[in-house]
Amino acid sequence: MLKARSMLVNRRQFAASCVASVAFGGLASAAVQNDLGYRNEVAGFGPLRRDPAGILDLPDGFSYRVISSAGEAMDDGFITPDKFDGMAAIPLCRGRTALVRNHELKPEDAHLGPAGGLRRLEERLLGERHYGKDRSGRVLPGGTTTLILDAAGNRLSHFLSLAGTAVNCAGGPTPWNSWLSCEETNLDAPDVERSHGWVFEVRADRRGLGSAEPIRAMGRFRHEAAAVDPASGVVYLTEDRENGLFYRFVPEVRGRMRSGGRLQALAIVDGPADTRNWSETAFAPRASYRVRWVDLEDTHAPADDLRLRGAAAGAALFARGEGLHGDRGDYYFTCSSGGAARLGQVFRFRPATAGRAETIDLFLESGDRQLFEYGDNLTVAPNGHLVVCEDRSGDATNYLRGVTPEGQLYTLARLIVNTELAGATFSPGGDVMFLNIYRPGRTLAIRGPWQTRFA
Repeated sequence: MLKARSMLVNRRQFAASCVASVAFGGLASAAVQNDLGYRNEVAGFGPLRRDPAGILDLPDGFSYRVISSAGEAMDDGFITPDKFDGMAAIPLCRGRTALVRNHELKPEDAHLGPAGGLRRLEERLLGERHYGKDRSGRVLPGGTTTLILDAAGNRLSHFLSLAGTAVNCAGGPTPWNSWLSCEETNLDAPDVERSHGWVFEVRADRRGLGSAEPIRAMGRFRHEAAAVDPASGVVYLTEDRENGLFYRFVPEVRGRMRSGGRLQALAIVDGPADTRNWSETAFAPRASYRVRWVDLEDTHAPADDLRLRGAAAGAALFARGEGLHGDRGDYYFTCSSGGAARLGQVFRFRPATAGRAETIDLFLESGDRQLFEYGDNLTVAPNGHLVVCEDRSGDATNYLRGVTPEGQLYTLARLIVNTELAGATFSPGGDVMFLNIYRPGRTLAIRGPWQTRFA
């Protein structure tokens, strides 16, 4: 276990950075003043200790360092975009790791994008591979960046890897070492050059910009997150709408998603069609239901009505499906505004296996904002616990929450600055959790006793 002093030294080094101090200083006070505090159902790793840098409070035995910041110059000459969101740590050869990271930038965020609003970089980007432009002809600022880390976690290189997309929120890694970057938008002409709301694949082993061609067979909607079944290549997908669906894409050929496939939506057999529990508790916690799949037509959905047509055909409604992660054959996903108190839910989907029907159950529903509120991105720690990033809006303080296999909650970290947490992902060896601070964007590498098991 790391000593608490390690945490202090790293944080003092971070606090010494003038850039970080200026960027974060004005954001912390509102969040702290409106912090309701936290409560644990199990002790977890213990109480949080105040970060002297005023960024992220962690338990004893944990430390962090900043490995990337918005506004830095990258190796390709572009500027590190802001609004850090979903992310995955993907293994490469020679012990290296690629961190592929989304940037949730809208057309009006050009000044926060890889060109930074600079004419010379905007013109250069026009000559690079990209997907779309805004109405003025500039390459859209959304996309992904990739960091290459050595075996010790040191940054070797940093570059733009997807350009010309919009509102790249979450996504998910594939078993063939790429990243699916999801656009959470339904932007279309004349506001932008081309339609948006697609999924893009980014190769982790490629240096520089890829082809930026959408996987159209996965449908057009406000995509949030993706998770791929390693055996079949089936891709599960969430949708960030208050009347969203839970989808799966069945490819014609495993790993070749652009070759086509079927897009379907989950329906519940002999159970509630509305899982949100807003007007009544129709979906009881820990209740498990068998599922079936509804085939979807006209999945390019120019009228942005895919979810409406799916629901009319019997698909179940979910309240803002967000983070999604597969672990040992089970798939967990958050619904940030679901539940009677509208504080958030976590569902567990279980595909069919030998002797087990395909089911879905409500793994967690929060009724206490001190325990859990507005869960967004999530992952699974080496100890088998869920790690969930909160995305409360306004001046609320966001926490990193742990969830045991029994569904009990504890608090892992408190973000002092007034923004959201995102992109939690573990290194291939499981000893480091990488975590994003949304804006001003920072990527942290957090070390600690992640393998520890406790009741």
